[in-house]
Amino acid sequence: MKLKVVLEPSDEGGFTVYVPSLPGCISEGDTREEALANIREAIDLYLEEEEPLPLPEKAQIVELVL
Repeated sequence: MKLKVVLEPSDEGGFTVYVPSLPGCISEGDTREEALANIREAIDLYLEEEEPLPLPEKAQIVELVL
């Protein structure tokens, strides 16, 4: 499975990262590496939810490979 993530520097320092195809799936970290590790965990938890948030009609769930 591949997912595109958006990694942005935070104004307060560190990074914010989110998955556009998974509404509400967002995380952060002090470093780029920490933010990416945290979003992997957030994706796993998101996909394990019994009732995940509905995906946009044309969205696909694919694996994140970095």
